[in-house]
Amino acid sequence: MMTNLFSIFDPSTSMGTSLNWSSMFIILLMLFPCYWAIPSNINMFFSNIVSVLHKEIKITLGKTTPLGTSLFLISILIFIMHNNVMGLLPYIFTASSHMTMTLTLALPFWMSLMLFGWINSAVNMLAHLVPQGTPAMLMMFMVLIETISNMIRPLTLAVRLTANMIAGHLLMTLIGNQAAVSSMITLLGVMNAFILLTILEMAVAFIQAYVFAVLLTLYVNEIHH
Repeated sequence: MMTNLFSIFDPSTSMGTSLNWSSMFIILLMLFPCYWAIPSNINMFFSNIVSVLHKEIKITLGKTTPLGTSLFLISILIFIMHNNVMGLLPYIFTASSHMTMTLTLALPFWMSLMLFGWINSAVNMLAHLVPQGTPAMLMMFMVLIETISNMIRPLTLAVRLTANMIAGHLLMTLIGNQAAVSSMITLLGVMNAFILLTILEMAVAFIQAYVFAVLLTLYVNEIHH
């Protein structure tokens, strides 16, 4: 039972290959309408979303952040959101439910920020290890706690996204399996629960992508300020 339940997260196909990962690149098909002479409604809709996200992220980043940082973070947000939403469709592989993808996004970004911070402003990085107003007796413990907190940031980013996507898909799978053995009266309740859970998962798909991008924004802001 557990093997069949978790088989929905298996990245391999029946041929033993990993072609399911190609679902991550479907978003590239959305790039072509931006080259049209007359923008489509979908293209204008995404342009408005990018503009709103750009304003929100720029407020958090501040004016001293290098140019292009907000666009990079928006690209990550849209990429994660695309994979989360695509995973809700039938027969579409959910790439964001695997640590292989989420840790690949979080670890290089965190390492680049750490290297940039320690190379360019080591004094400020050391100052972050001791929050302002910390008693002298607790300084050693705060340094240890802050160091561990910085070290596990990429893991918490990856696990947060993976765990939320896995939990929702498992619930949807369990309810779907229950519908196959339910009576006609129980089936109505199961279908209503499945519809509500699908709406909840749609909200989680957007929220988790936004949370991932916002946390990266806060990390960038901490390094530059």
